[in-house]
Amino acid sequence: MVEGQRSQFGTDGVRGVANEGLKPEDALSLGLAAASLFGGPLVLGRDTRLSSGMLSAALAAGAASGGARVLDLGVLPTPGVATLAGRLGASVAAVVSASHNPYPDNGIKFLSREGRKLPDAHESEIERLAGEDSASSVSSVRPTGSGVGEVESVPDAAWLYAKTVLSCLRPRAEGMKVLLDCANGAAYEVAPLAFGELGVELSVVGDAPTGTNINEGVGSTHVEKLDATGHDVAFAFDGDADRVLAVDEKGRVVDGDRIIAVLARDLLDRDALKGGVVVTVMSNLGFFKAMDGLGIPYEVTPVGDRHVAEAMIRQGAALGGEQSGHVIFSEYATTGDGLVTALALLDVMTRSGKPLSELAQVMEVYPQTLINVRVEDRSIASSAVVKESVGWAERRLGSEGRILLRPSGTEPLVRVMVEHEDEAVCREVCEEVASAVASVVSSSSPRSVSGVRVS
Repeated sequence: MVEGQRSQFGTDGVRGVANEGLKPEDALSLGLAAASLFGGPLVLGRDTRLSSGMLSAALAAGAASGGARVLDLGVLPTPGVATLAGRLGASVAAVVSASHNPYPDNGIKFLSREGRKLPDAHESEIERLAGEDSASSVSSVRPTGSGVGEVESVPDAAWLYAKTVLSCLRPRAEGMKVLLDCANGAAYEVAPLAFGELGVELSVVGDAPTGTNINEGVGSTHVEKLDATGHDVAFAFDGDADRVLAVDEKGRVVDGDRIIAVLARDLLDRDALKGGVVVTVMSNLGFFKAMDGLGIPYEVTPVGDRHVAEAMIRQGAALGGEQSGHVIFSEYATTGDGLVTALALLDVMTRSGKPLSELAQVMEVYPQTLINVRVEDRSIASSAVVKESVGWAERRLGSEGRILLRPSGTEPLVRVMVEHEDEAVCREVCEEVASAVASVVSSSSPRSVSGVRVS
């Protein structure tokens, strides 16, 4: 990277404040590294952030400087880029987006030609190559003349993606009243386009991006603000539309756990639930009880859609995802796809003839309390005092609850999450364990405990 800096790949690519932590120079280096490692074509898409055009242009320039042909899809959801990567014969794909983050942030992530997240080894190699200085082999082998890569725009990329999805998943939803919240993000064009083909009575909000209003009071991160009055269902996407949450006809939020549970039961009824379901440790206790009751096998992974996707491939699973609405439906997509998930849920509604409020009763949502304890040393999570407190909590909760204590992978926090059928017990146990964690923090270190309760 520039002046010896290195890009740092996290769980979802490279992230940073645009033009500060993530600069055009960085994007250029990453594009050049990707071209060196994979060649071309490189398929490229972006979200609606003010900085996305800048970073996308820089990444395209870097890849072309390395001799790769670049196919620029323009503004398109991350799963749209994943879907078109194979169709357009890409050797690698890239997305410029910071997903659900505020607009000053941005990010770059790479996908394989199959539309899946790159293996760690490939990300590490891109990081290594991008970190080389101007005397490196990456810089010294740049082509000239006809060897320079061309940057081409792909016309109607949104329609190509929508048509591809609708060719295999097209609910008979004529006349249904559907509300879409596109988060002023990457779905603002393609989601209304796809749903408009279904003959539904369509209302749309969050479809007027300015470059600075992505995720601002709209989308899946603010789904509680979405008024679905007068609609059969509402869908709220996040900034890059790889996630979606729903609101039923009674105005109640249907989160990722319930969406997965509805889809899983439908697949089970159709004898199509191969490989079971994959979810993370953060899924609600009610989800696991529902799967047990239906006899549906499941695998539980650490937090992160990468872990879910990898486990799904190992298990050959039909369905997986996260509470946040990141759902992978392997029959139709290689990655989390908000458009696919919304269409699949609408398809279950239309085939069953049942409203979403009834379908969502497949599982009971247990009260959940989450407290973040700020620490300097996350290893205190394994201290004797904390282990003793967790043991007490498990006995207190019994079979009607559970506790999850884990250090954050990205922040100096230890997260304490408790679920129980009784909200008062849930809160009491979570606060007790959080206090135990805080008690072992060094007296010389600042301590703070912050909590958010979700019922």
